[in-house]
Amino acid sequence: MAKINPKLLHVPSHLRDSRIGSTLSDNLREQYGSRSCRLVKGDSVRVLRGEYSGIEGKVEKVNTQKGTLSIEGIQREKVKGGNVKVQIHSSNLIITGLNLDDKYRKNKLQRNLNLSKESTDSKHTPKTQKQEAKA
Repeated sequence: MAKINPKLLHVPSHLRDSRIGSTLSDNLREQYGSRSCRLVKGDSVRVLRGEYSGIEGKVEKVNTQKGTLSIEGIQREKVKGGNVKVQIHSSNLIITGLNLDDKYRKNKLQRNLNLSKESTDSKHTPKTQKQEAKA
């Protein structure tokens, strides 16, 4: 087994769960005002690194213990025959489509969008308005 930081190996499940995130595509970043999101079953992703780079598909299974995912259409042939799903780390993926069946996930993305709009509005106020507000 390769050397690994024991802190990553023995992380509690509620913290390990949050590490299965990936960056959003450019159009999703603009749409939701967020840079990254946690991956769930049903999300559409594109592989950026490794042997399967450039392949797009939907997430079939999320392995929170290893921090990897299996994507439909990505399989490897076993020596004894048959196919096995290839596990890909979440850092090597980009999210191209979100599964919004979960109402809590949908509300969280909307909340992030509203917060990002408020913060950009306050950052881009002209200096004259800021000076008048102080007086």
